[in-house]
Amino acid sequence: MPRVKRGTIHTKRRRNILKATKGFRHGRKKLIKLAKTAMVKAGAYAYRDRRTKKRVIRRLWQIKLNAAVRVFDLSYSKFIHALKSNKIEMDRKVLADIAENNTEIFAKLVEKIKPAK
Repeated sequence: MPRVKRGTIHTKRRRNILKATKGFRHGRKKLIKLAKTAMVKAGAYAYRDRRTKKRVIRRLWQIKLNAAVRVFDLSYSKFIHALKSNKIEMDRKVLADIAENNTEIFAKLVEKIKPAK
């Protein structure tokens, strides 16, 4: 059987690793040993942070809603409780968007759910 040299495969693998780490800093972009570990770490962080992003954005919606309902002398938790007890099923993303962009509609919504004194 003839001898098979794997030079092309080896070069292709290295080239792909260096292409993936393009833009990284220092040796992590040009030294294979460092680039390999950097690529693995980057993938792990990317996977983790795709999930973390969902949590962070939900917290942002909560902050926006809290700021919006404070104008009407309500807290975020009381606002959400009032929504649930009035069977208004809107998610926080939509509510935060309405609070930010359509303040008059949001004011009507708050007046509708606000308990009479």
